[in-house]
Amino acid sequence: MDTNAVLETLYTLKLEGMATAFEEMLNKTGSRNVDRVEWIKLMAESEDKTRAERRFHSRLRTAKLRDSEANIGDIDYTTLRQLDRVKFEELTKCDWIAGHSSVLITGPCGVGKSYLACALGHEACRQEKTAIYFCMPRLFQELETARTTETYERLFKKIIRTDVLILDDWGPDLMTAGQRRDLMEVVDARYGRKATVITSQLSVEKWYDVIADPTFADAILDRLVHSSHRVPLEGPSMRKVNSLASPRKPSFARMLQEQRHATVG
Repeated sequence: MDTNAVLETLYTLKLEGMATAFEEMLNKTGSRNVDRVEWIKLMAESEDKTRAERRFHSRLRTAKLRDSEANIGDIDYTTLRQLDRVKFEELTKCDWIAGHSSVLITGPCGVGKSYLACALGHEACRQEKTAIYFCMPRLFQELETARTTETYERLFKKIIRTDVLILDDWGPDLMTAGQRRDLMEVVDARYGRKATVITSQLSVEKWYDVIADPTFADAILDRLVHSSHRVPLEGPSMRKVNSLASPRKPSFARMLQEQRHATVG
């Protein structure tokens, strides 16, 4: 059997997973005594795993998460920010996506709201769901720009068809009439069909004031808050906590001073 020819054919057909498994089997002691059907099974499983990983990374690139490395396995539950571990780990199962619900993450600056939102988006991609991330001001800006470049319809369809829409940093600036209209159109088109994650420094009760129009506020919040999962956070900024926990590097001046004392000694 010309193994090199087989490998070349597999790579030509872009069956990298099968090629990798084939090479591993060739290098494994006693593998030539393995049943041929077992060889095919192992190669097929490797190819399936490789393609699944490729699709996952493609979804992750499309999501454009603020923190693409955010991972549910790296979430710190020991930090004093009142994160309910049992409740959040339940969210990581992503049943809320199938239920077309909203996850509302609120709390002061620096407690990790964006990281948690991106971790949920990352896990959604892992579980073969699509996701897309927007900082709220950028969402409004892109929709406004799309209108002037005649690409609004394409962008709007992309937003409403995505399984998980992540809207980061709701408020505190009051919305303009155009922003209220855009948000209403997005929320209404996704309601009962897709899932949404929103982060904000403001409590959900204050979102009404940010929308700055009673009619729009009632309609938007009724769709977002109804049957939503709330994740309220409290506590100091994790950035400050982490900086205090990390050992400080000595300044250059101090290093020179220590070197002089060592030389004199």
